[in-house]
Amino acid sequence: MTLEIRPLHLVVMVGIMAIWGLNFAVAKIGLEQLPPILMMALRFGVVALALGPFVKPPKGRFRPILLISVSLGLLHFSLMFTGLAGIDAATAAIAIQLQVPFAALLAAIFFKDRLGWRRALGMAIAFGGVALIAGEPRLEGSYLALTLVVLAACIWSVANIQIKLLGEIDGMVLNAWVAIFATPQLLAASFLLEQGQWAAVTGADWRAWAAVLYQSVLVFGLGYGIWYRLLRLYQVNQTMPFLLLVPVFGVAASVALLGENLTATLVTGGLLTVAGVGIIVLRRPRVAGGEVERV
Repeated sequence: MTLEIRPLHLVVMVGIMAIWGLNFAVAKIGLEQLPPILMMALRFGVVALALGPFVKPPKGRFRPILLISVSLGLLHFSLMFTGLAGIDAATAAIAIQLQVPFAALLAAIFFKDRLGWRRALGMAIAFGGVALIAGEPRLEGSYLALTLVVLAACIWSVANIQIKLLGEIDGMVLNAWVAIFATPQLLAASFLLEQGQWAAVTGADWRAWAAVLYQSVLVFGLGYGIWYRLLRLYQVNQTMPFLLLVPVFGVAASVALLGENLTATLVTGGLLTVAGVGIIVLRRPRVAGGEVERV
């Protein structure tokens, strides 16, 4: 029997989507002062310190979670936020939604999950929406940054497959240990690939540190802490469609907080992308991955 979503929980779900969508604009503010990989190391470091002492060790699963931390913590977030540093937050908020079509495609490959013409159409529409946005003149010279975001979406889908192969595990335990494993990896990557870290950290003002705390405390601590509880109360097909609101809030926050231009092409491409993702999620909601941390 399907439990009807209570009005309070409905408001809470929308609020969580707003927190996650706002993160694109907040992160963009932090990236003005902190190198992207270093900022991710700080984000995961705060999560690891806050949750590490309170979660149980995942006995017998250290190796697969370590591998997940490489794909999700190191590769996905490094690529995502390096790309975000080079393009507007609204475009990133839309382009990263390709993680759902990628996840559907990989599910078909690894789990023999039949795509069907509806989901195939949804994938084509979603990719077409991002391609339309990529054709805007304002993105000229920023194609590498956009490509990094798309690659981040693809790698997120790989992590989603890894988690499905991992089997049943508490979401908070999973993400806490991913943070524990990912923090030193990100610090090492920042040391090898970035410069001026010490100057950035010592010179960062309250806005940069607020961005780090927003991502670690609100996006993860509050957002995911509540989200996991709601996932246990309601069916996947009731909760996953709410994720379609994330790019909507992401674009709105980018315009309101950062003053980014809301062009007709961006709106059209965004609507196509969300519509395509919506078709996929409604046809097979589990490809959206409710257990793994998203941007």
